[in-house]
Amino acid sequence: MIERLINLDRRIIFMFVAIAVTVPLLAKFNLPVRTTRDVENIFNKIDSLPENSHVLIAFDYDPASKEELQPMAEALLHHCYQKDVKVIGMTLTPGGTGLAVSAIENIGKQYDKTKGTDFVFLGYKTGVELVMINMGENIYSAFPEDFQGNPTLNLPVLEGIDSLKDFDYVVDLASGSSIEAWIAFGKEKYGFDLGAGCTAVIGPDMYPFLQSEQLNGLMSGLKGAAEYETLIKQESSAVAGMSPQSVVHILVVLFVLFGNTMYFMSKRNR
Repeated sequence: MIERLINLDRRIIFMFVAIAVTVPLLAKFNLPVRTTRDVENIFNKIDSLPENSHVLIAFDYDPASKEELQPMAEALLHHCYQKDVKVIGMTLTPGGTGLAVSAIENIGKQYDKTKGTDFVFLGYKTGVELVMINMGENIYSAFPEDFQGNPTLNLPVLEGIDSLKDFDYVVDLASGSSIEAWIAFGKEKYGFDLGAGCTAVIGPDMYPFLQSEQLNGLMSGLKGAAEYETLIKQESSAVAGMSPQSVVHILVVLFVLFGNTMYFMSKRNR
């Protein structure tokens, strides 16, 4: 019997995982989300900004990371628009353009925001560190036109902005190593406040930057997005996604315990 359980068909495990994902979605129950200081720091920073402040959001991710990072972007945008903060978007990842435009414009419509006056998406530029340095010297040199081809020099949303030094806050949402680049070639060089959001797998690598205060806050994975949705009191896809994710995590722990128990039982029998 024990040998049969040890050699359990993996398709049965897949079936249990499928059930663990499906049932919470069908039952539509939300687990309570406790917010952490790292996410609260980003929220508090944006919440403290006066009207017409300027926030730069770098959408440095692609569709492969959409499920974790797009909810963060949408929650940030809701908060910025609620506070009447000017939003300037950009990306250093070519796959991020469509996701950024969709989020900035669709959420902007919900708050009757005007393109070019209340928000703008500058588009994609290759070069990463060179783009940051260029933006630090002159943003109009780095992005002479926005994503729609409009001259950036004439955009009301950029009034009072000449370089990275003039932004009230910068947030990088990343699926790669761009956060480190923003720290080294952005914050440390030009002195702006920097927050970040990243996939869960990258999160642990970012904690040294929190401890050194090179990042003032961090959203990590779907949990970070769910925390921000909770803080702005606008629960959406991230909070909904926490239920199946948590149930699957519990199932994985149970399978690990089950596997180890069966192993030691079989070893004792031999």
